[in-house]
Amino acid sequence: MRNLFLFLFLSAATLVSLNAQKVGYINSQEILMLMPEVKRANSDLDVMKEMFSKKGKEMVETLQTKYQEFQRKQQTGELAPVEAERQGAELKEEEGKLGEFEQSSQDKIYTKTQELLGPIEEKVNKAIADVATENAYLYVFDLSSGAILYHDVSTDISALVKTKLGIVP
Repeated sequence: MRNLFLFLFLSAATLVSLNAQKVGYINSQEILMLMPEVKRANSDLDVMKEMFSKKGKEMVETLQTKYQEFQRKQQTGELAPVEAERQGAELKEEEGKLGEFEQSSQDKIYTKTQELLGPIEEKVNKAIADVATENAYLYVFDLSSGAILYHDVSTDISALVKTKLGIVP
């Protein structure tokens, strides 16, 4: 009988402590998109992407022109076999440089994205942690990651995080 009473007491205590846990959710993508810093960073990244895209297009057009000229000369017999082989190798080398440029461009854009958005994401994560601590939330889920299947709208703390960051919707 005593064991049964102890079991019931511990079960009730566990249920009470579980019910007292405070859970909240946010939509970090929505918060990030409202931040002026993100808008500036995205604008800077768009300029950089456009610059690389323009340079890449120029390189492709130049290579296509050279390749067409090479084919024309081959068809008309203007190139000796040794010269044709040399020019073909040069075109392959330029093609390789184009591939290297594309890879390098992607790497630079990725690095710049991390450089610009990393500190902003840290700022948002700190604001989330501060709001959660200040408001006694034990768990905060992010709707934008798709990790939550059900939520009660009353637990949305996005407005508190926006206020903490000084964002006015």
